Amino acid sequence: MSAGAAPGGALVLFTRDLRVRDHAALASAVREHDRVLAAFVLDRELLSGSCGAPNRLAFLIDCLEDLERSLAERGTHLVVRRGDVVQETMRLVEEHRLVAIHMSDDPTPYARSRHARLARACAGARVALRAHPGITVVAPGALTPAGGDHYRVFTPYWRAWSGLPRGPLLRAPHRIAGPSVLGAGTIPCAAALNPAAPSPQLQRGGENAGREQLGRWLRGGLERYEERHDALPEQGTSRLSAYLHFGCLSPRSVLERARTHGGAGSAAFARQLCWRDFHHQVLAARPQLPSVDYRPRGDRWRRSTRQADAWRAGQTGYPIVDAGMRQLTAEGFMHNRARLIVASFLTKTMYQDWRLGAAHFASLLIDADVADNVGNWQWVAGTGNDTRPNRVLNPLRQAKRFDPHGDYVRRYVPELAGVGGAAVHEPWRLGSAQRRGLGYPEPIVEHEAAARAARAPRG
Repeated sequence: MSAGAAPGGALVLFTRDLRVRDHAALASAVREHDRVLAAFVLDRELLSGSCGAPNRLAFLIDCLEDLERSLAERGTHLVVRRGDVVQETMRLVEEHRLVAIHMSDDPTPYARSRHARLARACAGARVALRAHPGITVVAPGALTPAGGDHYRVFTPYWRAWSGLPRGPLLRAPHRIAGPSVLGAGTIPCAAALNPAAPSPQLQRGGENAGREQLGRWLRGGLERYEERHDALPEQGTSRLSAYLHFGCLSPRSVLERARTHGGAGSAAFARQLCWRDFHHQVLAARPQLPSVDYRPRGDRWRRSTRQADAWRAGQTGYPIVDAGMRQLTAEGFMHNRARLIVASFLTKTMYQDWRLGAAHFASLLIDADVADNVGNWQWVAGTGNDTRPNRVLNPLRQAKRFDPHGDYVRRYVPELAGVGGAAVHEPWRLGSAQRRGLGYPEPIVEHEAAARAARAPRG
């Protein structure tokens, strides 16, 4: 605690900021208070939705265990409670006679509602509530265009974002003085919260795992990112999205380390971090975005359970689409180019509601951030921030361009493993006897006809 700081203890309420480095709420609490209680609440309401899906739970438990180890190295422990987040937080404040709560500000609709409830409880208990930046590089609302509350188009936002000065990164506290009676908390196993098994090839969660992945990426991937990030068979993307979503890594620190590395890859990667901030500032200005079209176009979505189920299962008969969907099932992750392809196929080829796709992604992706997930789905569907809302991605052209030899498809669609080269993208051109032997479905729709219908005037 620095000289002149307010006496009394504080609670740091971790949410999706599960780290000790470059953590403004934690740093402020340690600097301003004589003792700090670190806590995380397994929010009953969030667990009942997609946040309770097995992939995200398994990753979350990894994160909490890693955070506990980092706090223990600094002299304290992580208290983990389960229930209503406001009730459990205020119970901890009362039990330990704390005078303040520090937490990261979060622009998502549920987090804003949670903060409002917590603010009312704190006001009644005469407890200070402090919100700090840390979820994004640039806080939503920090950049606004003349005459508007947020940027609707990415390019001008990117220009403003790129020119904004960055403050220094915050070091992890060397020592955290916690309550003297505090023992190690009990972190439940993921199966105790949801017995369903996670994806078999799930990434390991936690700040230290994220730092390791960031180091590998900077050493071996960033230099060629601009030329390789769309190549489906290659490991050309950072695989950092889940660590950013759970706050295992500070987005500011990722940007700073990428910029220090320099080169064309650094600039291209910074642009992707900016897209993340862009979607957050849109969501902050339009909190209804998860359920309402940003730019309504009069879509009358088709409702075909058979087609939707085939898309989810990776059984559409379009190998590049099916490979992406099966990667999602196997890993809780999907290559970004594949995300664009499968989303366009659902919304523009099969003409199904983007909300269906966003919900499926949220149920499986470990990086399913509300702002990014919904923002990207609406962008592809033509109801969001894309300046070309009638854009349709041809799955066959995408496959030949970004998986020219078919390696990505063969990796995730074993029925086609014996089909060599680019022929794997068009199994319908094989002989009828060979097609039957593959055990792979025929195309569920004819793309060109479906795409023309999708581009037809609404009404």
